[in-house]
Amino acid sequence: MAISTLARRKATTFLSSRFLYSTSKYSFSLTRGFASGSDENDVVVIGGGPGGYVAAIKAAQLGLKTTCIEKRGTLGGTCLNVGCIPSKALLHSSHMFHEAQHSFANHGVKFSSVEVDLPAMMGQKDKAVSNLTRGIEGLFKKNKVNYVKGYGKFLSPSEISVDTVEGGNSVVKGKNIIIATGSDVKGLPGITIDEKKIVSSTGALALTEIPKRLVVIGAGYIGLEMGSVWGRLSSEVTVVEFASDIVPTMDGEVRKQFQRALEKQKMKFMLNTKVVSVDATGDGVKLTLEPSAGGDQTILEADVVLVSAGRVPFTSGLGLDTIGVETDKAGRILVNERFATNVPGVHAIGDVIPGPMLAHKAEEDGVACVEFIAGKEGHVDYDMVPGVVYTHPEVAYVGKTEEQVKSLGVDYRVGKFPFLANSRAKAIDDAEGIVKVIAEKESDKILGVHIMSPNAGELIHEAVLALQYGASSEDIARTCHAHPTMSEALKEAAMATYDKPIHM
Repeated sequence: MAISTLARRKATTFLSSRFLYSTSKYSFSLTRGFASGSDENDVVVIGGGPGGYVAAIKAAQLGLKTTCIEKRGTLGGTCLNVGCIPSKALLHSSHMFHEAQHSFANHGVKFSSVEVDLPAMMGQKDKAVSNLTRGIEGLFKKNKVNYVKGYGKFLSPSEISVDTVEGGNSVVKGKNIIIATGSDVKGLPGITIDEKKIVSSTGALALTEIPKRLVVIGAGYIGLEMGSVWGRLSSEVTVVEFASDIVPTMDGEVRKQFQRALEKQKMKFMLNTKVVSVDATGDGVKLTLEPSAGGDQTILEADVVLVSAGRVPFTSGLGLDTIGVETDKAGRILVNERFATNVPGVHAIGDVIPGPMLAHKAEEDGVACVEFIAGKEGHVDYDMVPGVVYTHPEVAYVGKTEEQVKSLGVDYRVGKFPFLANSRAKAIDDAEGIVKVIAEKESDKILGVHIMSPNAGELIHEAVLALQYGASSEDIARTCHAHPTMSEALKEAAMATYDKPIHM
């Protein structure tokens, strides 16, 4: 593949902006542990979410004496306890119900009736969460990580005071401290979240009955996923978004198709709309709305309102001011390329530092940070971190959008392939979606890949690997893909980028 090798050599390197983000409230913790943590540690991790627990395990694997402090009492942070994992459990369960209602008959599977058992559905979700949190405790024991349950705050750059869950206090000492306390729900002025009628994502995962009318404030990942769950279970879902588009990080062309797909599922959108006030004093909730640019106000009524306007770094009570750790205006901790703060021996990873809030990115931060501490080299390229919206169809993407490539002034080519022309998608009667590949025109180096399809979150990783190693679209196109598979759509889109597809 001389052409592809040449392409890699000639490829530009503008895919290297360093960004960050994750998703967890991996706070500091209250005590009880497998060990006391009273002797000096090589590494102390404050927060047991995806970034924190992975950092702790990796540190122990590298031979460093390690203690992890977690306030929640269960490991896994927001992601495992009240975020990524329980939401995916409900997304899967609600999708099964929706398929039974609307698709099974097409496949010759018929029911006289089908109904939702919400307590059983919630029970399955809770069981998954419980099993996984216990699994992390098992990994801590296996790797000899000291686990302290409690809420920690800095006494000095090497000492953490922990108010334990039992009501006591202990001091954990460490040569290196890693702040991995994650993020919390971003509130909106004048809106009080009671987790009953006005809920955060946490409350939306634990509703005891299906609301007839659900209003979602915010058209990002979380809002659309939770809106999908309850919409499948019969809620009338309206999404209110201040901006002009849903999921602003998404490629524009794919975004439009995605919104149409959700609208076909009866999800309603009110874009360019501002929430002026929310009144929950009556039986339901009344929202006063107006155009984002100003104008006449309208009233929208709901049974439940989900506030999904983003997340903010969780550093409350950590005592950053005590030791002088620098933060930006948004409260994010400033770090260098080695995840070190301005205070020697103090590091930070995940949601508390600038960038996109994704659990898998926090995990990579944790590994790289610990490798630096251990005297090795760590690396995370934030342009290679995939994003996934776990609706149906899913949307997954990595690298640059077409809008970003245009703004850089780069000459590029685009290849697209619809799943309507994919044999596996047609065979399973689930063919809504597209693959879009963007490559530099001269070198053919892949700059971005965007997929909307069933299981797009699984398909995207071939593209992630391709970008990581500077592959060209021809590299993917000339790689044999099993038939029939959904992944063949990526191969065909790559073929369309540098030449022509076969099946379209």
